[in-house]
Amino acid sequence: MRHLLLFSVLLLGVSWAAAQTSPSQGTGGSTGQETVKGCLSNSGGNYMLTDKNGKSFQLTGDTSKLSDHVGHEIKVTGTEGAASASSDSGTMSQASPTLEISTFKHISKTCEGATASH
Repeated sequence: MRHLLLFSVLLLGVSWAAAQTSPSQGTGGSTGQETVKGCLSNSGGNYMLTDKNGKSFQLTGDTSKLSDHVGHEIKVTGTEGAASASSDSGTMSQASPTLEISTFKHISKTCEGATASH
């Protein structure tokens, strides 16, 4: 009986320690909502938002309503995630952070300061 009690306390302690460390995987990245205004592009079904400084975000989440706004300036509010290193060509040259869309707003049918040729 004494061993069972000791084992239970030990198991409880390990479970508590594991629960305390699991949610902290977001450490080092930004947490909470972020709003980014930029030009929307689509490459192979991946939506990208590039801000005026040239920083790109891969948009995730509900992207079903974005197709009508490709080439337009939009404002996206969402949760920024870690850089994804997905690449169809096999090169790992750019890893863009992801932005999971909470809301987006159409700003303009043209992109401010964007390069038209791609």
